Amino acid sequence: MSNLNHIFIICSTIVIAMSLMPTYHCRTLKPDDLKLIEKTCNNTPIPNLCLQILKADPRSASADIPHLALIFVDVIKVKANEALIKINKLLKGSGDKQVLKSCAGAYHAILVGDVPMATQALQLGNPKFAEDAVADSSLEAMDCEEDFKGKSPLTKENTYMRDVSDVARAVIRNLL
Repeated sequence: MSNLNHIFIICSTIVIAMSLMPTYHCRTLKPDDLKLIEKTCNNTPIPNLCLQILKADPRSASADIPHLALIFVDVIKVKANEALIKINKLLKGSGDKQVLKSCAGAYHAILVGDVPMATQALQLGNPKFAEDAVADSSLEAMDCEEDFKGKSPLTKENTYMRDVSDVARAVIRNLL
């Protein structure tokens, strides 16, 4: 079962990575595109992270705010998959397996609950549900971090998930 989960996570990560790769020529950000991105990012708790993510994604060049929010949901999905891969590696070694399994459950919940809910809510024009879903992603990551009681091997992943979720939540709030 463990090997099957590991294979599933790897395959999922590959599919996600491939789907995020642009199949068109990169478009340069126009001044108006950049203004929307900068205005949106300046209203988030971590403007530099917001700008870094959006400027790196070619989809942001022609995106409106709902599509900018979807870019962040995609980042949450990719980072949750990466965290699960790391957790599975850690489970093979020594360490607090109970806490690692709890963290695996938290990241699994992000992938099967929060990400699909946020995606669907944004596509259907229901930003409140999307906001709730990305807020939950942040809580799941911080619960994982706190379970280690200061000795977490997942601090980098948990902190990034919290930060990107909090930025996503702020972007989505522009739609409320």
